[in-house]
Amino acid sequence: MFPTDRRSVLRVLLWGSAAFLPSHSARALTNSLSDLGGTMVQNADAVIYTAREVVTLDPARPTAQAVAVLGDRIHAAGTLSEVTAALDGHPYRVDDRYSGHVIVPGFIAQHDHPILAALTMASVILSIEDWVLPGGTVPAVRDKADFIARLTEAVSAAPTADEPILTWGYHPSFYGRLTRSDLDAISTQQPILAWARSCHEMVLNSAALARGGVTADTVAGFSDTAQEQSNFDEGRFWEQGFFAVLPNIGSMVASPERLRAGLELSRDYMRAKGITIGNEPGGILSKQVQDGVNAVFGAADMPFRWSFMADGKSLIAAQPDDARVIADTEALAGWYGGMTSLAPKQIKLFADGAIYSQLMQVRDPFLDGHKGEWMMDLDQFQRAFRVYWDAGYQLHVHVNGDAGLDRVLDTLETNLRRTPRDDHRTTIVHFAVSGADQVLRIRDLGAIVSANPYYVAALADNYGEVGLGPDRADNMVRLGDVEAAGISWSLHSDMPMAPCDPLFLMWCAVNRVTSSGRVAGPAQRVSAETALRGVTINAAYSLKLEHEIGSIEPGKRANLTILGDNPLTVDPEKIRDIAVIGTVMEGRDFPAQSDRRKASLDMPRNPEASQEFAVAALDHAMRVAHGHEGN
Repeated sequence: MFPTDRRSVLRVLLWGSAAFLPSHSARALTNSLSDLGGTMVQNADAVIYTAREVVTLDPARPTAQAVAVLGDRIHAAGTLSEVTAALDGHPYRVDDRYSGHVIVPGFIAQHDHPILAALTMASVILSIEDWVLPGGTVPAVRDKADFIARLTEAVSAAPTADEPILTWGYHPSFYGRLTRSDLDAISTQQPILAWARSCHEMVLNSAALARGGVTADTVAGFSDTAQEQSNFDEGRFWEQGFFAVLPNIGSMVASPERLRAGLELSRDYMRAKGITIGNEPGGILSKQVQDGVNAVFGAADMPFRWSFMADGKSLIAAQPDDARVIADTEALAGWYGGMTSLAPKQIKLFADGAIYSQLMQVRDPFLDGHKGEWMMDLDQFQRAFRVYWDAGYQLHVHVNGDAGLDRVLDTLETNLRRTPRDDHRTTIVHFAVSGADQVLRIRDLGAIVSANPYYVAALADNYGEVGLGPDRADNMVRLGDVEAAGISWSLHSDMPMAPCDPLFLMWCAVNRVTSSGRVAGPAQRVSAETALRGVTINAAYSLKLEHEIGSIEPGKRANLTILGDNPLTVDPEKIRDIAVIGTVMEGRDFPAQSDRRKASLDMPRNPEASQEFAVAALDHAMRVAHGHEGN
């Protein structure tokens, strides 16, 4: 529900319009509305936060010692005497809780997936990395034997003998092939579903197959492609085979209760990592599921805002009439409310396959000769790009391989020549494998980069031996070259593809230390300051919100993250260890540690509705992870 009081309506108006006007107009509107907002809060006390140091990322004043917040906006930053004077007699109070800490601009979760994160985080996590969650740390799996032992413990601890056990995180490149017989050795009575780390594959034991009514005849009824990507004897379903089996297994994976618990866990996790605003590119296209997400993420006491960027791939496939595609896209704005919203005039498209399953399209063959996948056929991709380009949209394109990047840049160049646009900010998303020549082309075409630096830390060692070879693996996410070329770049986690932890992402980009402890591609390392910009002001720029958030400047939203130390001055290897003390989001305080809140969700309770809900939720999660249409 949208708020109706004048102050909240003002916020909604600001949120939905100012950031998408030309720079001078956006600043003028922001200032004028801030002035109007100031009159509304003239009887409210301002709050002055003092700190050991304030890192503003404002070129006019890079550091400060205090920040004055009036309502939901930053009023001034400077010394205590300067910000007091700037209030010009307005009542204020000094909050010195953070006087021994460091304040930085509020962290931005630029690209994350709440439903996929919710379903994976609410499972039995057995993955290639540690997961530090609000309830404790889940240590990384050492090998296949460790995986089997820990999964056996989880099955034994289940409250009932027939409760489905969902585990997530197994990676065949790290631990070897996993099959139905491996899971049957744990239990033939308890349904067990092992979701791969890539989210592109699932292995079921015999009990899970039986519970879902999946038989050899079921698989024989799949499409030819889905049959090729299914192995009933091994209980393995991947890519289109996974989509084909969704109706059978959905309620075991994505029940309303599991989604609710996972969304609450994801909310608390992101809060603890200092997030003040986030975005999902490729938003939900099921109203029922979006309502469930809104019940948690749209609540008035949410510690951060969340926007959703429409899924252009699915929208373009569903609507053959170019003229109606944009109308269908913009109609989605009515699905949101409270702390959730639709990101205006921005769209998500897909080029090639995922990094974790090594299905990106590469110029030179993979070491084992396997082939990558295209997530959109060329004609469909070109049509989608053209339709949204002509409508003035900013395009965010998922791409992982250098051959995939060639397709994106070719299409961008075609549209620039056909219909030139200034400041289009076409965003290269993920940016795993690329060539040095492509960096220069990105610059020349006016595109920007949203990179996942975790690929290097998690995958470079393994992919240097399996799939890519050492040179391509070590030079994944070549941010050093991007920085040298003067291209705007930002960092994202793609949660759950990496932990939604901005300090950890900074650590990955600055150090490029792999799981074995070596430095991969040292020339591609970046400075701590540019990495901080990557999770603040540059992330805001990639979402066209740089006039509203991303730095500590008068008139911007009062979004602050409070840290135990300064990430720009600590030993670079210790950036990930800095404590998050809390956040201020639009003037509201959110300590990092607090009691978990439970949302009251309006979820379906009858079996038929629950099954429909589960399949819709899991289908969305798979579209996000795969980029497929599910047919």
